Amino acid sequence: DKKFFFTVGLGTKPCPKNQTCQGPTNTTKFAASMNNISFALPRTALLQSHFFSQYSKGVYTTDFPAFPLIPFNYTGTPPNNTLVNNGTKLVVIPFNTSVEVVLQDTSILGAESHPLHLHGYNFYVVGQGFGNFDPENDPPKFNLVDPVERNTVGVPSGGWVAIRFQADNPGVWLMHCHFDVHQS
Repeated sequence: DKKFFFTVGLGTKPCPKNQTCQGPTNTTKFAASMNNISFALPRTALLQSHFFSQYSKGVYTTDFPAFPLIPFNYTGTPPNNTLVNNGTKLVVIPFNTSVEVVLQDTSILGAESHPLHLHGYNFYVVGQGFGNFDPENDPPKFNLVDPVERNTVGVPSGGWVAIRFQADNPGVWLMHCHFDVHQS
């Protein structure tokens, strides 16, 4: 079994020189992230890179954090540093593993809902709530009897959602927000 806690939200990246960017300042642009990592599109397809064992050649790494590296009050006062890290970081999940993912909205640049989609799987929505996810008190309230099955779920603004699935479909599968602006 694998458990993950992913924060989702908007941070900032530096605006490239000689460009006009839409961001909170004229020197930054908005950047969507999960666990403070903003996805960098590789030049080589991920599945092709995996097949030819090219991850060691800088196409991607397998060190996507299972939890935020620096915990904070996710729905409270935003942190001073809003910069995100860029990377093509993946999670490798062994075949037939039971997976639980808690998706937590953040208020880094303002709380908002995120319609998150997982390719390659349907999953069960076992819990959701507002505020910060409490790993001690929230899991006992999960609906493990008749949870809703989906492949896209709305992470509530200022809240969290918990999903579960069985990793029984091998491949390279992307999880992303369906807001186009969060994919760039």
